[in-house]
This record gives sequence, C-alpha cells and structure tokens, in this order.
Amino acid sequence: MVHIEMSNPKNLHHPVGPYSQVSRVKASELVFLAGQTATDMQGKLVGPGDFEAQCKQVFANVEAALNSVGAGWSNVVHFTNYLINRDDQPKFVQYRLGFFPTIFPNGYPPNTILFVDELLHKEFLVEVQAIAAL
Repeated sequence: MVHIEMSNPKNLHHPVGPYSQVSRVKASELVFLAGQTATDMQGKLVGPGDFEAQCKQVFANVEAALNSVGAGWSNVVHFTNYLINRDDQPKFVQYRLGFFPTIFPNGYPPNTILFVDELLHKEFLVEVQAIAAL
C-alpha cells in the first residue's frame, strides 16, 4: 500500500509556487516517466508557439503514461520541468496554479524547474518528467 505525504518543513522557506519542499513515500514500486512533450498520438506537435496549449498536451501525456501503469495523479511524488524560455516561467506557474488544485487536493509534489537552451525539437517549449509511487 502506498503512502505519500507532502510537507513544507518549518526550517525551509515557503514554496514560491505550486509545489511542496518534501515528499515522503512508503511504496512497493517506483515508476519513472520519461519527459513528456506536446506531441499527439501520431508524434505531431500540439500548439506550435502556444505555451498554454503545449502545457495542456504535456500534462495529458503525463497522465496517459501514469494511467498505463495503473497510476494516477495521486501517485506522483516528483516533477522535473524543462523550459526553454525563462520568460515562460510565470505562465508555467499560472498554468499549474489553475490545474494542480484539481488533481492534487492534498498538497503538491516537489518540483524542479530547469531552463535549457533547447529540447529535442526546437518547437517544443516545455517538457515534464515525473516520478510516481505505487
């Protein structure tokens, strides 16, 4: 049986976005998802130049990968996010502030944002990788 507890220790600063500082997990299995980009089932880019449309597709792909192993959002214990434009960070935080409360009612998983020069294809604006516990 999986037990996941999100927390923000008093000896660390309050998170500056929708995430927790710590994820404590008791589980029998960990699942590591590859970074997901804004591609549809045929591998075609969704939302060229549209950051929000790409976020929506990226998180739909993360959900599909979770579902493929019998997991859901409640199993996610960490995200790593890759953005190519530093100016997109506020949009990314806003997207998650609108989306995360609907999928994480008991606290948000820890989260890392990295800024990179380019993703696999230059049209990709965001990529999200996740770790889940079963």
